[in-house]
Amino acid sequence: MIAATAPMPERAAEFRKRFAALEAEIGKVIVGQPEIVRGVLTCLFVGGHTLLEGVPGLGKTLLVRTLANALDLKFSRVQFTPDLMPSDIIGTNIISESSDGKREFRFQSGPLFAQIVLADEINRATPKTQSALLEAMQEHSVTIGGTTHKLEEPFFVLATQNPIEQEGTYPLPEAQLDRFFFKLTVPFTTREELNAILNRTTRNESPKAEKVMDAAEIQTWQQLVREVIVAAPVQDYAIRLLLATHPNNEYATADTNRFLRAGGSPRGAQTLILASKLRALLEGRFNVSFEDVRKVYLPAMRHRILLNFEAQAENVSPDAVLASILNEVKEA
Repeated sequence: MIAATAPMPERAAEFRKRFAALEAEIGKVIVGQPEIVRGVLTCLFVGGHTLLEGVPGLGKTLLVRTLANALDLKFSRVQFTPDLMPSDIIGTNIISESSDGKREFRFQSGPLFAQIVLADEINRATPKTQSALLEAMQEHSVTIGGTTHKLEEPFFVLATQNPIEQEGTYPLPEAQLDRFFFKLTVPFTTREELNAILNRTTRNESPKAEKVMDAAEIQTWQQLVREVIVAAPVQDYAIRLLLATHPNNEYATADTNRFLRAGGSPRGAQTLILASKLRALLEGRFNVSFEDVRKVYLPAMRHRILLNFEAQAENVSPDAVLASILNEVKEA
């Protein structure tokens, strides 16, 4: 592990090397989906959370499990169901009896007390249970009975949801969606990828990722990402891209005013800058470019805008509106 006092170029080169090693380890198990893997790792190295959306069978859960295997972190999985209660996730106070016969309340932690938490099919839980994640995702702590319990760092939530099956599901509230750093849409596999998947899963092969990184190293790289420089014009471009998602704003486009009910929050601007910093590092640069901001715009913003009834009636997607904003908002 390179020293934290080493020059920026040396640390950046080591980061790219270690990032590539982690990607390669995940690639032993996951076939294809390089953009999804990179998106998940981006969230990890900037300290954000990920929402993975895709139809069943595309390897969303396998990706999270593989990432957990490649990292020396505590991992837990929560299968969200309609009857799941908040205490089933965060834990609860229970009455225990000590050796001298005295009874006292003791906190029994839930599966949320891990460093990588897989929230599988998160939209199957009721809003009450979904909201139990809000404090943990934002503050990295849980408050029960007036006592605040800190979660171990780094803390990383990866949630999955099925966009097709709507029976027995509850849409995530906007406040919770906003706490996800990226929303990644998992595409269907190609013909070549399906061939590779069948070869791996229908033969006597069981590839497994080995641990390549621990918590201390992850936190070191998270600090490095924040050292990347953002010039004022580039930061202003990210701000204007965010403001362009708000209807009737001076930067709003025609599609914004026509199809959007509400735009992104300041967290969206923070996401654009942090994700752009990491992309710059991976590209071998120490300053953020306009292109970095453009490349991370869709996953950073697609879950932060609200479509109106006209957009829903015309089957207009969030990505289509965001793409039109990218085309119309100029860099300078």
